[in-house]
Amino acid sequence: MKENKEGIIKFDDINYAIYKIGEWENNYQINQIGVSDEIPVNRNTLDHVILSMDEIRRAEFEIDDTKVNGFVAIAFQLNPKIQNMDLKEAIELEQKEYDLIMGELNKLQLESDEKSITVENEDYLIYKLEKECHVTRSIPANKYTLEHHKQEVKKIEDSII
Repeated sequence: MKENKEGIIKFDDINYAIYKIGEWENNYQINQIGVSDEIPVNRNTLDHVILSMDEIRRAEFEIDDTKVNGFVAIAFQLNPKIQNMDLKEAIELEQKEYDLIMGELNKLQLESDEKSITVENEDYLIYKLEKECHVTRSIPANKYTLEHHKQEVKKIEDSII
């Protein structure tokens, strides 16, 4: 871990995910990454986001005798708007959203890995990444990130009502 006694983190530290608050170019309904306003600012965070999306997409579930990926399954389970959608349309929408998000992620201007920040700041959202079995948990690393995280969870919950 590259956090030192003064609470400084280098942007190349794989133990942290670092975001800024921003807006996506497109509106998303199925992919929770696109519902969030957390935009990756460094290579490690971008790679973590892509890996997380790919893991969810690789997960297979069956709905009405049709195999679907994790994003479609989650949307059908939790989002009444998607539940009312034809399954084939939902599958196509997820693919479209994935392609758009990947396009947006690939265009991001990332901060240099040499840059450092303090844990206690309000310019970036900082999450401590911890492995728990096969899952990576993202734990808000400061009060600013914790408060924003609570707002994000509520926004995602509200988006599926």
